[in-house]
Amino acid sequence: MSQPTVAPLPAALDDLAHACRSEFISIAPPAAEGFDEVFWQALGRVCACSDFVVEQIRRAPALLPELVASGDLGRVFGPGELRAQVHAALESAETEDRLGQVLRQQRARQQVRIVWRDITRAADLGQTCRDLTELADACIDEAYQWLYPRHCQQFGTPVGRRSGEPQHMIVLGMGKLGAGELNLSSDIDLIFAYPEGGETEGVKRSLDNQEFFIRLGQRLIKALDPVTVDGYVFRVDMRLRPYGSAGALVLSFNALEQYYQDQGRDWERYAMIKARVVGGDAKAGVQLLEMLRPFVYRRYLDFSAIEALRTMKQLIQQEVRRKGMAENIKLGSGGIREVEFIAQAFQLIHGGRDLSLQQRPLLKVLATLEGQGYLPQAVVAELREAYEFLRYAEHALQAIADRQTQMLPADERDQLRVAAMLGFADWASFHERLSHRRGRVAWHFGQVIADPDEDENAALDEPVGGEWMPLWQDAQAEQDACRQLEEAGFTDPGRAFRQLADLRNSHLLRAAQRIGRERIDAFIPRLLAQAVALGEPNLLLDRVMPLVEAVTRRSAYLVPLTENPGALRQLLALCAASPWVAEQIARYPLLLDELLNEGRLFNPPQAPELKAELRERLTRIPEDDLEQQMEALRHFKLAHSLRVAASEIAGTLPLMKVSDYLTWLAEAILEQVLALAWRQTVARHGVPLRADGRPCEPGFIIVGYGKVGGIELGHGSDLDLVFVHDGDPQAETDGDKPIDGAQFFTRLGQRIIHLITAQTNSGQLYDVDMRLRPSGAAGLLVSSLGAFERYQQQEAWTWEHQALVRARVLVGDAEVGEGFERVRAGVLGKTRELAELRAQVSEMRAKMRDNLGTRASGAGRGSNAFEAAVPFDLKQDAGGIVDIEFMVQYAALAWSGTHPALLRYPDNIRILEGLEEAGLLPASDAVLLREAYKAYRASAHRQALQKAPSVVPGDQFAAERREVMRIWAGLGLG
Repeated sequence: MSQPTVAPLPAALDDLAHACRSEFISIAPPAAEGFDEVFWQALGRVCACSDFVVEQIRRAPALLPELVASGDLGRVFGPGELRAQVHAALESAETEDRLGQVLRQQRARQQVRIVWRDITRAADLGQTCRDLTELADACIDEAYQWLYPRHCQQFGTPVGRRSGEPQHMIVLGMGKLGAGELNLSSDIDLIFAYPEGGETEGVKRSLDNQEFFIRLGQRLIKALDPVTVDGYVFRVDMRLRPYGSAGALVLSFNALEQYYQDQGRDWERYAMIKARVVGGDAKAGVQLLEMLRPFVYRRYLDFSAIEALRTMKQLIQQEVRRKGMAENIKLGSGGIREVEFIAQAFQLIHGGRDLSLQQRPLLKVLATLEGQGYLPQAVVAELREAYEFLRYAEHALQAIADRQTQMLPADERDQLRVAAMLGFADWASFHERLSHRRGRVAWHFGQVIADPDEDENAALDEPVGGEWMPLWQDAQAEQDACRQLEEAGFTDPGRAFRQLADLRNSHLLRAAQRIGRERIDAFIPRLLAQAVALGEPNLLLDRVMPLVEAVTRRSAYLVPLTENPGALRQLLALCAASPWVAEQIARYPLLLDELLNEGRLFNPPQAPELKAELRERLTRIPEDDLEQQMEALRHFKLAHSLRVAASEIAGTLPLMKVSDYLTWLAEAILEQVLALAWRQTVARHGVPLRADGRPCEPGFIIVGYGKVGGIELGHGSDLDLVFVHDGDPQAETDGDKPIDGAQFFTRLGQRIIHLITAQTNSGQLYDVDMRLRPSGAAGLLVSSLGAFERYQQQEAWTWEHQALVRARVLVGDAEVGEGFERVRAGVLGKTRELAELRAQVSEMRAKMRDNLGTRASGAGRGSNAFEAAVPFDLKQDAGGIVDIEFMVQYAALAWSGTHPALLRYPDNIRILEGLEEAGLLPASDAVLLREAYKAYRASAHRQALQKAPSVVPGDQFAAERREVMRIWAGLGLG
């Protein structure tokens, strides 16, 4: 929403405004001279709305004239300006009492300025929160920097036992302070820490470092918290520290890490999301937050966070009901806290993998949730507008008397004040808008965090799947359980009963923690209910039970399926359609995240979006964190492969698009793999040079052959790759450990293969086949462009030229890529003796059929080849995929010299179109080959999703096979 308008004051407040203006003139007449009408209007408005500002003006009549004269009342402070004012004021502080007094005077001055600018709308919500946060930061750190040297003078300088270095305290700001969202009258939640144990030095009687910092922390709190005749600076709340009020005031880094690792609770993870260093040793503070990051953000998808947040919300709601706080705009239904919970649920669940969610300010988190597709744009817009409205209302409530309150007022005049500050003419219209905003927040909160059984429990007396609970809990005799399974549609109830019993009695489940057992107890009845509803429950149980067994120790993975019936339905539908999908999800349960967003699941992105998304993901990972980079690449590949498979199963992606997406995915990954390998190799050895002395940038390409070259990748396809460079093999690199160009590019190639094929927790990216490089397995891993051309022109076999038909540059240097295309065109466009070419192609094809074809049918050429009982290998048997590929390759080698357009594309479909356009194949034959090729590949894709070989009954595709064999013979290929 835009910030509230400055509406005319209602009559009841206008009288108050007039009285305030008159009083100000009476107590400071000299300063009032020359003040324009805009100022007087603003003064009346502010004083009518804020008793706090009136009180401050009465206590210090010179305060407001000074703010006006300095210009501070009418402008936005630049970075560090507010702190500079606090620092300058403290230079006069000689004693600790004077320190406290100056801080309180500074707080009063800045608070009047901030409240004034908020009420007059000279500042928007962001500026108000920023000024309040900077004021708190300045007061905390300036007080600390004032106290520390004096504390050291009295007790000695604390020194680390291990490092031998002087120690400073670190002050962590939590909650709204940490997020930079402080409100007009907020407590500040702090945690104190110090790097390491040791003792103080430089005094006769040393202190333990912890005792030193406890005393220093107490002095810092005393400087900020107590109410004196000058007021207070900030109310300090230390209860978020380990063990709360019962815990030590200050702990070492190791003690903090140990506590959070061993005893950290869910609400402490929630709180730590917003932790920020606000005082003391900022550099050490960054190290501390890095140490604690794994506690906050789990590397896996942590859906248990939803349960934790739901429990916290239930406790808050109980407190709200107990204390009659329904009118509390922070804690009540649809309040500020619910917006925060929605955002932080996604942060806790996904933040370990999606680093873009590891940020503190709520509005930025909401923008990320929209940008990354976690929440729809319309939902984020409603939450953002509601949150801003609620925060403006919160500031209005607190501006009245500088009290920390979020309760809507019962007093009629205060109601008018709040309505006026929010731009409404009366309380009723304000309250109506507020109620609408809160209603929308509560609804969205329910969608994200509410208990999935709540609605069902209201209508029924048992949770979802409750009819299966006795069976799962072994409360039925086996005979009764099997009867229930059979009546529900299980064709083999005995097997289903044994599967469930084996899981229930398994060592893994018996050893599981209580919460893990509870999650499985909640999940299994839902699984059975939905499996029955979808049909084929035996099949579904067979395919989903491996997943359940795989996550027994990591049961948080089951939470989204329990929480979200749609996600469970999606899982079962995909597993029913494809055992390959079921196996992928069982092996990599993190893929369950993809099931939660149906719009994203069935809508894989285009090539540019794929590349941009992966680039952005890797940008957020530190350059030296290779493990996380490799995991990010693998998760990206797994997630998008699942999306493509789901889209193919659902029928939203045709065959050609499936191959397109899988090929684009490989290209996006290879682009980043090359970038990572290049950066690592250059960091070690420096940049290689080209023959003309220019640096290579990178002077290297990855060439794809076969399916990836022909844009025909399928599920589980490997990558046929060739590496080519254009560097000077003899020239040394310019790094600290120089090597010659040939060595550099060999190591670069080895690095690329390692990044692609290394097994991590998320498997490998792809199998890589490098046998198509010059001289095959006996040749160099990486060839120079010149050596590649010489080999292709002078040594390569015909079958290698056939393979070159489907070769193309996937990623790498554009200049080297252009050179490769020239070499390819030159090699494929050579004039060939057609009889010799036909003989060589036929001979190679015959060898392949003999070695790889179906023996029972003579590789598809026997008299029984078209019988249903005889298998047909879609790829290798006569009339199948390879026959069509060989015909296309033969045609390209035979005629591209006179028809260079045939070389424009590396994929079979478009080459066949080119042959038709050039009149080299009859249109009917070209169409037939294209359609047969697509039909074969579609069938092969379906087989792959069923984890079955590319083999179908012999009577399938009989007509297509006969026609392909006819065209093969017509080309003279035997």
